[in-house]
Amino acid sequence: EAIVTGRFQPSERLVETEVARELGVGRSAVRTALARLEHEGLVEHERHRGARVRLVGAREAVEILETRAVLEGLAARHAASKATTRDIADLEQILTDMRRRLDAGDLLGASDHNAVLHGRILEVAGHATAARLIATLKSQLVRFQYRTILLPGRSEHSFAEHSVIVQAIAALYLVAAERAMRAHLSHVAEALRGHQA
Repeated sequence: EAIVTGRFQPSERLVETEVARELGVGRSAVRTALARLEHEGLVEHERHRGARVRLVGAREAVEILETRAVLEGLAARHAASKATTRDIADLEQILTDMRRRLDAGDLLGASDHNAVLHGRILEVAGHATAARLIATLKSQLVRFQYRTILLPGRSEHSFAEHSVIVQAIAALYLVAAERAMRAHLSHVAEALRGHQA
């Protein structure tokens, strides 16, 4: 969690004794956690140097977004097949809250609602494997999390894309929901790719 929240920065060395002291846990717990984080791609272990937080570059971030597009498209399809009236009301309320944030000029707040919306769609989908894989991929994109929403015009495009996703889920249109989610995340990847060029 300290890596995902940015407490430990990319390329920062993770000395077991220091991490254990800072987190108030034993060294064996830290060693186990570092091994798991290495497996998840968040930490790199260098021989004779120890562990460090892995830096995800822009090219890899785009690849992660492309992979998320496939997985979250699948989740949107499942959500459209399972959504209850209550689920749809929740998604529409999150979208309304996102619109309020955008209207107030609060792009970071809108981005937070974006994450909540994606998370709620995953809950509705009930696809545990997709959710687990997406969580791992998302954790690698921490430093890119807010970058695209700050690009001129991107927030309005993003809101429109999210509206299409929610409308397709509400209408129980499986294929349309999947396509809309894939298109949305593909556009985010394109925006990030264009911003890096």
